[in-house]
Amino acid sequence: MNRTRRILPGSPHPLGANWDGSGVNFALFSAHATKVELCLFDASGRREIERVELPEYTHEVWHAYLPDIRPGQLYGYRVHGPYAPEEGHRFNPNKLLLDPYARELRGDIRWHDSVFGYRLGHNRADLSYDRRNSAFVMPKCVVVDPAVTWGNDIAPRRPWSQSIIYEAHVKGMTALREDLPPQLRGTFEGLADPRVIDHLVKLGVTAIELLPVQAFFDDRHLIEKGLTNFWGYNTIGFFAPATRYISPGADIHEFKLMVRRLHEAGIEVILDVVYNHTAEGNEMGPTLSFRGIDNASYYILGDDPRYYFDTTGCGNTINLRNQRVLQMVMDSLRYWVEECHVDGFRFDLASSLGRDRDTFDQNAVFLDAVRQDPVLSSVKLIAEPWDTGPDGYQLGNFPPGWAEWNDQYRDTVRGFWRGDDGCTPVIAGKLLGNAARFDKRGRRPWASVNFVTAHDGFTLMDVVSYMDKHNESNGEDNRDGHSHNVSHNWGVEGPTDDEGVLEFRDRMRRNLIATTLLSQGLPMLLMGDEVGRTQNGNNNGYCHDDEINWLPWAGHSERNAAFMEFVRTVIRIRQTRPLFRQRNFVHGTPQENGSKDVAWLRPDGADMEQENWDDPQFRSLALILGGPDAAALVLLNAGEDDVEFTLPAGPFSSWRLLIDSARGYADAGYGETIQGKISVPGRSMLVAESVDDRQR
Repeated sequence: MNRTRRILPGSPHPLGANWDGSGVNFALFSAHATKVELCLFDASGRREIERVELPEYTHEVWHAYLPDIRPGQLYGYRVHGPYAPEEGHRFNPNKLLLDPYARELRGDIRWHDSVFGYRLGHNRADLSYDRRNSAFVMPKCVVVDPAVTWGNDIAPRRPWSQSIIYEAHVKGMTALREDLPPQLRGTFEGLADPRVIDHLVKLGVTAIELLPVQAFFDDRHLIEKGLTNFWGYNTIGFFAPATRYISPGADIHEFKLMVRRLHEAGIEVILDVVYNHTAEGNEMGPTLSFRGIDNASYYILGDDPRYYFDTTGCGNTINLRNQRVLQMVMDSLRYWVEECHVDGFRFDLASSLGRDRDTFDQNAVFLDAVRQDPVLSSVKLIAEPWDTGPDGYQLGNFPPGWAEWNDQYRDTVRGFWRGDDGCTPVIAGKLLGNAARFDKRGRRPWASVNFVTAHDGFTLMDVVSYMDKHNESNGEDNRDGHSHNVSHNWGVEGPTDDEGVLEFRDRMRRNLIATTLLSQGLPMLLMGDEVGRTQNGNNNGYCHDDEINWLPWAGHSERNAAFMEFVRTVIRIRQTRPLFRQRNFVHGTPQENGSKDVAWLRPDGADMEQENWDDPQFRSLALILGGPDAAALVLLNAGEDDVEFTLPAGPFSSWRLLIDSARGYADAGYGETIQGKISVPGRSMLVAESVDDRQR
């Protein structure tokens, strides 16, 4: 131990380990601790070289200033206090704890019984106290120098109405990119490679939404099965990037490089974040950070404080009603915006963030805090509007400024094109931005995030190739994952050489993707759907670090190459035709030319009647989106047979064909002109725009 170490009182703020150019201020919140020790480690992280008791305790924050510490120093904490699970306290100074504010972690956890606060093997987790030192299997926190040269980085600041999101995974995006050096595949720098970014630019998306990149661990039970927590919804550090995505010898600046390069290409970066629970799990889980620092403050406890009030299905729920815990989450969000220049967040199980235990409240402390924050209120905020607790499904109930994942859109569009009864009146609302749920308090159509596929569930190829889930490789006898897939295999379960089946699957893919991209709202695509990525029927691929989750860059079939070009063209159609991405909801308002801003017609050209909407087997209809000088026409035929449509005459008598999903035709320029009547094949759609007859 260094007995000459200078230890000054320091400051209770900012929290974390902060280098000021001369030394490091250490500050840790714990309302119930009796003593906090800072543990310093050598450069390897294997040897604890010194313990420093933090001398000051101000406003429930333990702190000290060490003028001799420099960036690169490895550290952790040991926190003393009562081990009294019956009172909600689980202090155990034998466990090395991660700083909740650590900007970088070194190493990964090596699962060992010593990381648990109790002796394994007992029937109850709270009856024994484990005295083993866990430092030798724990990662270490790193003091970082936050200075970075951003150059002329400028955030794209895409308007919501012009945004198209591409949901992706850092490793999944680049693991199979053979033209990248092996050490860069699966890293932030790999994702920042111009060849990878070029794919996004050519596709036409405006934002990449990354599955969790904040520090997380692989669950012990998955490691024992030879699997991993690939998706990353197991966060343990809200300020540190996951070490697995940092290339050898690099640090947090690699993430910042990725953001800068994506910004240079005009692409925003949205992070999928998990502030609803942590990797420490339930009362049987390990003691890694929050549980050992102040269990009763960081988590919502049950009526019996030995247990947790869990609305996440992951063992615990973060206590955002505690001011310091709320501060941690807000500081984390601002850190990623201000220091790392990200453009927005998608909040996992966001209903848990707006709870007062059993009930959801639009004015919950977290939602109010975000709304008034001058930094966070200006970035993109997207909610997954549900959790597993009571009153957990809250689609449409988040406050102004938020967009929300619309799972009802997904199920309705899949069901409509599958030919399910009764979908026609429901899909009509979904195509127009789901106004029934979102048109309130000044919200806009982009409040509805429209998707037919996401990381959780089937890929687009699997939606049209499988009737049932096939999750056997997850090691749970196909019991995991939901069974509500709203999918169809169109004749054969899984792969086939039947050309007729393959052609029909292509048509259905085109229907699903074109519907998503041309609906009012904010479209989101899943990584790899554009090239036919399959998970072989697995609808819960969270545990696979393999081809199930990796984007196939090479060996695309002719049909998948054609499909990717189709997707690119439909995106260009959306981006160059404002009628498909309107800023306001449309409600049939009359236009200057006598038409309405939206109208629904039967195939014979007459207005839809109530009896048509009420007919559960009515599957063919036309949508007209009108403006004062132009109109867009969408013909939908989800039935099995061809249907003849009478094209609207109104102010426009000629139409230019943009999309024919049956033929695989898409033209964002000047396609063929149609008039009078046209036959729309079964299970297909046509999209056209009005032609000014004076310019023909």
